[in-house]
Amino acid sequence: MPLENITYKSFCWSLGTTSFRMKSFNLLIEKQLELLNEFWQNPDYSSEQWSNNSRLQEEYYLFMQKKKFVKGDAPRKDKDAREKTSGLVDIGLLTPERRLTEAGKALLQISLSGSFEPDNTLQLAKDSYIYFKQLLKTSNPVENGSIRPFIVLVYLLSELEYLSKEEFTYLLPLCTNKENTIFIKNKIKALRKNGESVDDIIIDTLMKMNNYKQALNTLLNNKPSEELICCIGFNRKSRDYDKPYYSLYLNLKKLFLNKDYSKLSDVLKSLDKVKIGKLWRATLLKTTNKKAIEKNPRNCLKDSMFTNVDNERDFNIAFFRTMHLLKAKATLKDYYDLNKRYFKITDVVIFEGNKIHLDIVPKHFLNTIIDKLFDYGFVTSDKLFTNCKLEDIAPCLSVNENAIIKGINKELGGSIKNMVDAKQAVIDERLKRFNELIDSKFDDATLINLLDKFEKREDDDIQKLVTDNADIPTIFEYVLGVIWYKVSERKGNILKYMNLSLEADLLPKTHAGGGEADIVYEYAACKDYPEHSMLLEATLSDGTNQRRMEMEPVSRHLGEYILNNGSNNSYCVFTTTYLDRNVISDFRNRKTYQYYNQDYSQSVDGLKILPLQTTELKTIVQNKLKYKQLYNIFEQAYRSNEPIPTWYKKNIIEMI
Repeated sequence: MPLENITYKSFCWSLGTTSFRMKSFNLLIEKQLELLNEFWQNPDYSSEQWSNNSRLQEEYYLFMQKKKFVKGDAPRKDKDAREKTSGLVDIGLLTPERRLTEAGKALLQISLSGSFEPDNTLQLAKDSYIYFKQLLKTSNPVENGSIRPFIVLVYLLSELEYLSKEEFTYLLPLCTNKENTIFIKNKIKALRKNGESVDDIIIDTLMKMNNYKQALNTLLNNKPSEELICCIGFNRKSRDYDKPYYSLYLNLKKLFLNKDYSKLSDVLKSLDKVKIGKLWRATLLKTTNKKAIEKNPRNCLKDSMFTNVDNERDFNIAFFRTMHLLKAKATLKDYYDLNKRYFKITDVVIFEGNKIHLDIVPKHFLNTIIDKLFDYGFVTSDKLFTNCKLEDIAPCLSVNENAIIKGINKELGGSIKNMVDAKQAVIDERLKRFNELIDSKFDDATLINLLDKFEKREDDDIQKLVTDNADIPTIFEYVLGVIWYKVSERKGNILKYMNLSLEADLLPKTHAGGGEADIVYEYAACKDYPEHSMLLEATLSDGTNQRRMEMEPVSRHLGEYILNNGSNNSYCVFTTTYLDRNVISDFRNRKTYQYYNQDYSQSVDGLKILPLQTTELKTIVQNKLKYKQLYNIFEQAYRSNEPIPTWYKKNIIEMI
């Protein structure tokens, strides 16, 4: 009798596409909008249609290639162009025809202006506020309807306070309708209370679906064959991809049902041909040591669904459940990074260690309206492409400042009376979290290690240690800010001084617009130094590039700062991984340099610019030098008359 045709049905959702799983996510979204905006202005393409136009799509790929947005040479350029842009269609920044929407144009304008400062009650950066609104509107098609993943996430975070990384990865995307979401919420509560496993919740969720019930029934009522195993695997791409599972099925049956433990080696050989064989090994084995497995295979087996099977029916159930559990976990794990990247761009969700939670102001806003907002989580929005007001997405999203203030007071134990006070409380809370982040992530050994890696340009390692949502120059400035904050004994508001865009988790992000990114550290007067500001300029360029790119801008930044702020005590520390000798010479000669404003009505007599190489910065960190010591060293170095060829060695290297 021919086997039934069991179709694959999605059991979860994900945001975006794996082909746009890129580092520096914010930056690349902004760059993609810039590129498309420029591309459509070309008269050769401006009136063309994107859909079903492989030639045009290939032209856009070549345009991205020319602009160095993509690397290599995709074999199917039209497909790559579609995939690189489809995620921005999903979140409403582009139309299906890849034209910028109203929301996309608004985001591009913010990016080009370089002005990201919050202008909303929720204290979200301007770009993050647009992402926040877009994610609230974004929906994914699911069987018999649609779901807005961000609203579902907010619902679970409001109801449960937080999600663990495991819950976020494996359970959140299973919320494909209202019933399932409430089911998952209750299961997470049970998980935390009585230790029910994530694996059990995944299986229970899958087995509620008709196609999984049908597949298990088909397995139990038919004679085992390669065709049967491929049928009940319902691989998304092709049944043939599941052919290796038949060999695995037969060898597992000999191992567990026949208790022939010598067959463990055959099971492992079968797993070599299974795409997710590594997950199977982790499920079945205590160790992967070949000698241990050969010596005593039985002792190397973990307890699993197969452990106590004693008949073919139970074995088939164990095989089916394990097969689909591991397939599901592989898929869900693959989606984790994408979902995280999209949720993070709102700056509403904080990924902190093993916990995911809402930032303080958005949390107390959303907590008060979540019951009403939840109902919008399972319908599509007709405002996806517009840059609408928050309350136009759903009337309940009208901001109630009193509710936010009440929530913040309850959480922080304060007596805030208005949003001005609330803003300061948020600043204080962020600074507290930043100090905790430094303690947990940036001890002195890590900072020295990072400086080593900047010198060697081990960029991948740097991004693994800090974040992959910022480029290396931005991370360099961020790390310098952390170091200088520690050197300054953690005085002052470093989050303000750094002048960098930070994510909700207080790690840096890079924007396409760039702009000023100098660290301006403000020091109050004390017995060791007068009131002053210190500009910390950073670059990773060297040699000719360093002379061309840095000599004029550094002097200009300091000169303009002094003229605008009237702070004659202010000076600049120029930090780099390699100091060019002529850069040292130029900065020393600025001591007698006169810097004028545009109409010559004001001037600065002499610019104090101290060059500092990262080799010396590592010494500062290693020797735990404090700013009150460094200020005196820098002052003496500035006043020194040592000849330029020996000035840096005598006054900086030997004094630090």
